[in-house]
Amino acid sequence: MKDKTSNSAPALILEGVSLQYQQKYIFRNLNTRFPAAQFSVLLGSSGVGKSSLLRMIAGLQNYNAGSIHATDGQSLSNRISYMGQQDFLLPWAKVIQNVMIGSHLRGEKRNRSLAEHLLEQVGLSDQCNAYPQSLSGGMRQRVALARVLYENRPIILMDEPFSALDTVTRTRMQDFTVALLRGKTVLLITHDPFEACRMGEHIQVLAGQPAELYGPIAIKGAIPRHADAIETQQAQSELLALLLRKAEQ
Repeated sequence: MKDKTSNSAPALILEGVSLQYQQKYIFRNLNTRFPAAQFSVLLGSSGVGKSSLLRMIAGLQNYNAGSIHATDGQSLSNRISYMGQQDFLLPWAKVIQNVMIGSHLRGEKRNRSLAEHLLEQVGLSDQCNAYPQSLSGGMRQRVALARVLYENRPIILMDEPFSALDTVTRTRMQDFTVALLRGKTVLLITHDPFEACRMGEHIQVLAGQPAELYGPIAIKGAIPRHADAIETQQAQSELLALLLRKAEQ
């Protein structure tokens, strides 16, 4: 059955996915669904395999068994944008050139008006001709977000993109991201229960050896949720307790 939203942002399906490294399973027979046009969050401690799983979905890493596919039956190739922990801005290119780098690499005509509009949306319209080294960490991540938006892919994969930012900047980036990626199928991985609770409409926990998936966990309230909301605080405590229990097993 195809999703009603399949023309723009399909759901992602993992069926029987296994990853083995040096005869040891990182995870085995994972089965899950990341819903269409929602913010899914995968929470787990460092080293549990979150980044490997994200790279597998992106087609950047092979896996040993199973399948990863979209519910609309179309190939995932060329439908994914990836935003990592590092912004990967080219230091010799201006901000606006970094936003349009995908078009340049593909030999396509660059859409400068779109890039300028997106930089305005992330609050950097006055930085179009600046070079990355003159920007703060939060500003650099906003350029990286504008680059993701410029690509206009239906599926967005995010590998702890805000982990190096201070608390205030990180919170603002979370707000920007939720506002600007609505309607996309987003999968964000994080080790921070608070970030998961603020941004996740569909939260799962990856834990154990080999790692297993727990959830999904639903929290009341629209994202990005307020830090002082009772539901956010309760869910954060529950997620932290689950991580601690699995770490002790």
